[in-house]
Amino acid sequence: MLCFFGLYGCSSNPYGDSYGVADTRTIQQVYYGTITKLEPVTIEGEGEGQMIGALAGAAVGGILGSKVGGGSGSDIAAIGGGLLGGYAGSKAGEGVTRRNGVNITIKMDNTGKTVAVVQEANPNMMFRVGQRVRVNMDGSTARVVPE
Repeated sequence: MLCFFGLYGCSSNPYGDSYGVADTRTIQQVYYGTITKLEPVTIEGEGEGQMIGALAGAAVGGILGSKVGGGSGSDIAAIGGGLLGGYAGSKAGEGVTRRNGVNITIKMDNTGKTVAVVQEANPNMMFRVGQRVRVNMDGSTARVVPE
């Protein structure tokens, strides 16, 4: 199960230099600006990883709990095992999907407005205050890359 979570957690790469299949052949608006502030953030695990962890944990906990005792005691142990396993699996899934990120505040050239974009930190793409960047926007999502 841990191998599955490890592979699942690595399946997507939200860095500014990686694109998924859904990103291909889409038109993105391109804007330019200057970084005015950088803040490290933690991107908390949630969503599918947490749900899959909860389901897997509940199943394993329920199976193990059903092996305890007999009759109604076995049923109660299975329910308790399922609840505890679901909680533990949810926390494991959350931990596996937790990532280091950066909140990038940018003063946009075209409007003079200031925007902020949170994306996963990439050790191969380090940003600094005062750096010129390109902001690729598609609807309400954006990614920041060096100019």
